[in-house]
Amino acid sequence: MSAATKPLLPIRLQRGDYIGLAAPSGPLTDDITAGLRMLRDTGLNAVVSQDIDRRHNYLAGPDKRRIAELHELFRNPRIKAIWAVRGGFGCTRIIADLDYQLIKQNPKILIGFSDLTILLNTIHRQTGLITFHGPVLSTIIRDGQTALTDCLTALSLPRPPDFNIKGLEILRSGQAAGPIIGGNLTSMVSLLGTPYEPYWPESLLLLEDINEPAYKVDRMLTQLKLAGRLERIRGIILGDFLDGNSRPLGDIELIWQRVLEITAPNIPVWANFPVGHGPENRIMPIGSQVLMDSNTGCLKFQADCLRHHAE
Repeated sequence: MSAATKPLLPIRLQRGDYIGLAAPSGPLTDDITAGLRMLRDTGLNAVVSQDIDRRHNYLAGPDKRRIAELHELFRNPRIKAIWAVRGGFGCTRIIADLDYQLIKQNPKILIGFSDLTILLNTIHRQTGLITFHGPVLSTIIRDGQTALTDCLTALSLPRPPDFNIKGLEILRSGQAAGPIIGGNLTSMVSLLGTPYEPYWPESLLLLEDINEPAYKVDRMLTQLKLAGRLERIRGIILGDFLDGNSRPLGDIELIWQRVLEITAPNIPVWANFPVGHGPENRIMPIGSQVLMDSNTGCLKFQADCLRHHAE
């Protein structure tokens, strides 16, 4: 497996920009009118495909429809960012047929999480494009204007502000630097053994999940261990692990302990990081160089993730 591609920076957002809304995974189950209004109130414009609410069983339309939507949004020069409206399932079905050359020639901000973990990591690996693990539009509607403001602020700066996290659990201290990869644990495991899995060595691995009991999380973590994917990582950041009612797992410490058991003693491990399916889901640039500083409990971004319009 070769080293990751040189980072490709999309253009940062500014007032008046157009955001393309995409449904690459599951079908819309909620009215997004409130989300569109929230975007307009922040001075942004939204582009919505006419058939974004199309349903094809548990997918937002057939694979060809979802691929075509993404290609159209990347091709459109007016659009500066592509924002998923929800997660679900479906991204693994389309990654083999995406036009990565088209994406590389038209770098844009791509935002999402959960099943979008597949697209974020695959597109970064194939093109070098920095992608953004963060809220989807449906969770922004749930979490409110403050969540949207925080998200858009992070996407309007060259790099996110350093994170000093209240309530951070430093399970194993130490310092580590490298590019962020990961997101949803189930999605990351589904990429193992495929041509589309991320480049694991020297990375900082971000993990979160929902509606997976501790024993299933243990099984997936053990699979990563047995597959050799944890041997050369530099650090692990654990976000939310929630039950089916979106509450923290009661036995979350079993997961934390298992991560310590399957990683080398020199690898720092943090937990309770505000990323995932909970009400706080910070923007994390996939592929960006980051420093974990356990002495201060601060996550420091070491390189720009976005460029100015004039660059």
